[in-house]
Amino acid sequence: MSTTKILIGGESFRRIREENCYYIDKTFLLKELLSETPAMVSLITRPRRFGKTLNMTMLQDFFDIRQDSSKIFEGLAVSRNTALCEAWMNKYPVIFLSMKCVEGTRFTHALGQFQELISRQCIDATYLLQSEKIDPIEKEKLSFLKSGTGELRLLENALLTLCRALYAHWGKPAILLIDEYDVPLARAEEMGYYAEMVSFMRNMLGAALKTNTSLQFAVLTGCLRIARESIFTGLNNFKTFGISDTKFSTCFGFTSHEVDTLLTDAGLSHKKDVMREWYDGYRFGHAQEIYCPWDILQYVDDLQSNPNARPKAYWSNTSSNSIIRKFIGRTDLNTNSKFETLLAGGSIEVEICETLTYDSLHSSEENLWSMLYLTGYLTRAQGEDAEDTDTTRLIIPNKEIRKIFIQSIRTWFNDSMKQMPREILLDAFWSGDGERFTQQLSRILLNSISFYDDHHEDFYHAVIAGLFIGCGYEVRSNHEAGYGRPDMVIMDRRNARAAVIEVKHAVSLNSLSADAIAALHQIEEKAYDAAVREDVDDVLHWGMAFFKKRCLARAQS
Repeated sequence: MSTTKILIGGESFRRIREENCYYIDKTFLLKELLSETPAMVSLITRPRRFGKTLNMTMLQDFFDIRQDSSKIFEGLAVSRNTALCEAWMNKYPVIFLSMKCVEGTRFTHALGQFQELISRQCIDATYLLQSEKIDPIEKEKLSFLKSGTGELRLLENALLTLCRALYAHWGKPAILLIDEYDVPLARAEEMGYYAEMVSFMRNMLGAALKTNTSLQFAVLTGCLRIARESIFTGLNNFKTFGISDTKFSTCFGFTSHEVDTLLTDAGLSHKKDVMREWYDGYRFGHAQEIYCPWDILQYVDDLQSNPNARPKAYWSNTSSNSIIRKFIGRTDLNTNSKFETLLAGGSIEVEICETLTYDSLHSSEENLWSMLYLTGYLTRAQGEDAEDTDTTRLIIPNKEIRKIFIQSIRTWFNDSMKQMPREILLDAFWSGDGERFTQQLSRILLNSISFYDDHHEDFYHAVIAGLFIGCGYEVRSNHEAGYGRPDMVIMDRRNARAAVIEVKHAVSLNSLSADAIAALHQIEEKAYDAAVREDVDDVLHWGMAFFKKRCLARAQS
């Protein structure tokens, strides 16, 4: 197997090219952006970890008038477009701002982080303070911004001030690139200072993007297309390109052909099927199937060091999955059946709103499904028209996202169990009342979200174990006892008693009773209680059988 040099987490185009790391050519983004007269403001939205920042640093390196970028673009698609390169490469001053680090716990904290970003911009452009072409008053503003001081109004006009200074010095309007523009808003909504952040962002973006004669054009990226009336008020020169739009549909994420080429180059062509099952399935624009690049590069890197490495849910470690937890925890929405359909591999038909505000995400079921779609947890079903905005059929895109859903639901279920009154269930359990215990456990299962084909013994095993661990009992799982390994032993040392549990996954509703009895016979035949008889006075045997959300439990002393 050949070794392919991959820069994990690499978001600097220049570094990837200069260090000869593997790069999937996305420079055709430049042609799509510039083929017609660019909109004064273009907002491109994609889920997290789909290459937005890398593409934005590529744009920065291409346009920046202070660089000579011909070498790092050599051999790439854009280099063959000589007319475009002659007109645009290294011809304009550039402001590149990544907002992903502006996520303070308080508004003043977030404002300080933004102030630090602007200060670094001004430090990088210190030469402007010596320029004879810039008005002294503008220089004074730049000096305040560089030092990280100044009033709120100065900070709101910081990007406008930088644009004007760059235009004055270079004689060319600036290109403004703002990456992950909505991260400050998402954090503000979560931490309770949303109104203040919206006001600041509206003033800052309004000053920089509206009637700014020192601006050539601006490109913004983010996860959501925030409603125009929220922070883009009055911007008539504003165009958005979301995941349902055809333009830029293959510029973010990897296409099937690009993944196949990468795997061939890395000597991993035999992994195409597993890559497709785990990380493919996203649909941007017209029926485009897109892989998540973060996952592909992570797994290729793992396989190069360990050929037997198994695929992982790498995406779950990159950002919070709290949106799922908040969704499934909503008792005022009837969403459980739709989740069950999705987890079973089916599709649901819902209305999608692609223009949202963070403070309204949880206000309706429509907004919540829209959020899951826009953030990459769901995608359009095959054959679904991207331009049909009335209703959209959604599916879970791949095994990775399905695993994230299941992990989130399990966590929610366990947390919910800790808050439920369990006295009746525990009394029925320790008294050996199979009918009453079955009734109580069935109620719990009926209020949960079914995993269908994940309903094997290990799932029900985890449900029962979670119940008793949450109540403070000692739970032994699959410990050797007698002539085998019982599924569970519950120890109640305070009352000198224990319970041995054997769990069966029934193939049908009608087989529940027979399977529960078979579980009891297994406990007796294999003497599973032998290991605990010496430690307690009483040992109870429980045989439990499950079929989807139905159960039947039988007990004997």
